[in-house]
Amino acid sequence: MSQSAVHRTIDAIWRIESAKLIAGLARMVRDVGLAEDLAQDALIIALEKWSESGIPDNPGAWLMTAAKRRAIDMIRRSKLRDQKYEEFGRGTVLYTEEDIHIAMDGEVGDDLLRLIFTTCHPALSQEARVALTLRLLGGLTTDEIAHAYLVAESTIAQRIVRAKRTLSSLRVGFEVPVGDELKERLSTVLEVIYLMFNEGYTATSGGSWFRPLLCQEALRLGRILAEIAPAEPEVHGLVALMEIQSSRFKTRVNAAGEPILLMDQNRSLWDQLLIRRGLTALERAQKLGRPLGPYALQAAITACHAKARMASETDWARIAALYEALSRVMPSPIVELNRAVAIAMAFGPAFGLQIVDELTSAASLKDYHLLPSVRGDLLVKLGRMDEARTEFERAASLTRNARERELLLNRAAECLSLEADKENEGHEK
Repeated sequence: MSQSAVHRTIDAIWRIESAKLIAGLARMVRDVGLAEDLAQDALIIALEKWSESGIPDNPGAWLMTAAKRRAIDMIRRSKLRDQKYEEFGRGTVLYTEEDIHIAMDGEVGDDLLRLIFTTCHPALSQEARVALTLRLLGGLTTDEIAHAYLVAESTIAQRIVRAKRTLSSLRVGFEVPVGDELKERLSTVLEVIYLMFNEGYTATSGGSWFRPLLCQEALRLGRILAEIAPAEPEVHGLVALMEIQSSRFKTRVNAAGEPILLMDQNRSLWDQLLIRRGLTALERAQKLGRPLGPYALQAAITACHAKARMASETDWARIAALYEALSRVMPSPIVELNRAVAIAMAFGPAFGLQIVDELTSAASLKDYHLLPSVRGDLLVKLGRMDEARTEFERAASLTRNARERELLLNRAAECLSLEADKENEGHEK
């Protein structure tokens, strides 16, 4: 395996394993920033060792072992050694090095949940909570987080640095809160899990259309939250949304890894068990008797797709109405863009294009590739192929996902071909 191939493999492994590493280390050292540093140290060791010896059979365990050793060495050398041992040993007669290994070998899922509540501490701003949690649990780069929030990368980097410093200075407990404190942090935790799932569902960058492992981790965390906060409708709404979206995984790409859009997917291959689970979770949210929030409304939209046996049977009028309701509780240009698509499907592309054209002046969507992509699709339906081609080419230049770029360029080429056929027909006449 070439050096570059090894580095690409290590990068992929890091994206999968980093959250577990950081969560386990954070439980051990009680410092999120330090835990991330130790995990990064393990990554550096891996880059050096694996380039010579090759990728081990269980890279996650290898990284965890390396990180443990670094943590133990740090504790031995640290000026805070006695204080740390006192914290670790509280409630025990004698605390030994073996206890460190026991602490690291606990249930990983619990550690991840503790970590997400720690990074969503109320001492941090809402923006800082989201950025830090996505960085540590989602394995997203600052660039990817900035893209998701349509802000500068430097802004996200500053938020993450400040957040880690704040948590360290306050010595925030590494635990899942209860009662009112749980409710206080819940909205941010839901937002982070939602963004984790979205990044997995359509990867911001890289050579894969989506990252199913990230989606599965987000869904697992959502299911755990539904158990510890059963009276919160938005928890069930988010779980419903992720369950139904996950049901499409087998049909989202072809054998070559190329994207298959929703309307072209083979619905008979959608996972009916996940759909039933999603519809049940949505029903739970509705039975709690409170107005539907943004996650439950989005789940209701996905339910419309799930219930349609064929794409032609989709109730687009209801979807448009649900997006209208969503725009009231969560107003944003992206929601408006999705509403435009639904209106175009329900009432004709000209109506949708009118909304999209109004969104072209939105500063936050200036570099958002889906805006020209949607506009291109509507122009195709109106027969304006030359304009559509320009939009698809612009969308391709904005996306950083290789598969998506290829899809958009193919659509631009199709527009060029259709325009040429149209001109030839005109000449023949």
